[in-house]
Amino acid sequence: MGGNVKVNIELGKSIHENAARYYEEAKKAREKAEGVRVAMEGTRKRMGEAAKRKSKAVKVARRREWFEEFHWSFTNSGKLVLAGKTAQQNDKLAGKMEEADLFFHADIRGAAATILKDGVGASEEEKKEAAAISASYSKAWGKRMAAVDTYAVRKEQLSKHATGGFVGAGGFAISGEREWFKNTKLMLAVGLEENGRVSAGCEDAKWMKKKVLIVPGKLDKKEAAEKIGGLLGVPESEVMPCLPPGKISVVTK
Repeated sequence: MGGNVKVNIELGKSIHENAARYYEEAKKAREKAEGVRVAMEGTRKRMGEAAKRKSKAVKVARRREWFEEFHWSFTNSGKLVLAGKTAQQNDKLAGKMEEADLFFHADIRGAAATILKDGVGASEEEKKEAAAISASYSKAWGKRMAAVDTYAVRKEQLSKHATGGFVGAGGFAISGEREWFKNTKLMLAVGLEENGRVSAGCEDAKWMKKKVLIVPGKLDKKEAAEKIGGLLGVPESEVMPCLPPGKISVVTK
């Protein structure tokens, strides 16, 4: 059967003493083997954590698109929607409108200039989606309103403000008829699009592969960003730029 096994016996000791010695040596060998196993498990765990950190670092380091400096979204048909985060961005967006774009604004003092790219030929549903973005990025959210009226106009209906900007220091001049979207509900979907970027969209944002619905509520932005980030599996830092100006509640269905 198997090969010969050599056993060293100390002649000056009894059989029991020799057996005890071998038992102690075997015990030390087992303890050493267990130590090696624990060390290997620790090494594997550290390697796994390092790989996750590397993966996250790669994700954060992705190339940003030009429109990501603004609040950005899409309609379900793929049209780009942009909204200003500051008064300066409002001016920038309104000033760079193209003839085919539509300008949206909530009917309240203090709201984001919102642009629906190629909006002139958009469907009624697409316009309502852009109106929802415009309503939510307004002070109506901070006032915890359930809805607000919004409107849309073409580029040629906007006039520069007396101070030199389209939007600023109290408003802007609009000529002609406005297209109204009465009682636009304040609700946003915050979620992940196909490339893993976090954005906000209308309630029925079908282009998001995973989303969370939010409404005006009681959570401050940091607390809300942490909760939403946990539900989406992304850092709160990626959620924070998408959130509207005011406290938030996460809708559970």
